[in-house]
Amino acid sequence: MDLLVDEVDMLYDVPNGEAVQALKDVSFQLGGGRLLTLLGPSGCGKTTLLNILAGFLAPTSGTVSLGGAPITKPGPERGMVFQQGALFEWLSVNKNISFGPRMKRADRAETSAKVEDLLNTVGLQGFGDKRIYELSGGMQQRVALARCLANDPDVILMDEPLGALDALTREKMQGLVLKLWQETGKTIVLVTHSVEEALYLGDQLFVMAPRPGRIEYTYELPFAKVGLEVEPRELKSSPEFIEKREEILSLIWEMEEQIMGGGVS
Repeated sequence: MDLLVDEVDMLYDVPNGEAVQALKDVSFQLGGGRLLTLLGPSGCGKTTLLNILAGFLAPTSGTVSLGGAPITKPGPERGMVFQQGALFEWLSVNKNISFGPRMKRADRAETSAKVEDLLNTVGLQGFGDKRIYELSGGMQQRVALARCLANDPDVILMDEPLGALDALTREKMQGLVLKLWQETGKTIVLVTHSVEEALYLGDQLFVMAPRPGRIEYTYELPFAKVGLEVEPRELKSSPEFIEKREEILSLIWEMEEQIMGGGVS
């Protein structure tokens, strides 16, 4: 199903009576099965846009739809993975992953089999009975991904899901995201502040500019599909990858300098 964003604006009222325009004239159509990464300086509206796609926020104007159906509230066809897993720490891994199906009163045997399959998919075999607080940060994010997949959404929305992880764990988790994308065929929209991560994971990349937030540059990229076959360090050290990384870094640095030059801290 295509995800359609049409002329979306988002204004926030602030205490002094003024309004801040977080997004302006944001429009795009994302085909089913794509992996879109959103990148840009702080304050460019990446998370605001993601929250609108999730149905957590209603845009001030414009429309958002999935498969022709308007997005006006959260729904099971869209799953969210947060920077911090937002897991139930007092529950086991199994019960966290099965939470959605249990709320739908799904068949217990089918749910149990699904949870076991997802534990294998995210590399957590044998950890089903562990409590969340017993797991490392990377393992918790694996649980968050599995919990999202347990609801079988058409679109997975990810807000800095790997931002709190150490460098080695982050790279391993990037590989897991690509693996899940390939194996499930889900549409993924991922917000990140890392240029390298945006290039490595996105087969489409939007670079957003701030004040007001808007899509400034759009890239169609080969690296996500190549990353399914090539080791991460080999790909990330290739001349093509480095050239594109430096190009986008320069764009973002220019945006940051314009912001600072405008007297905004």
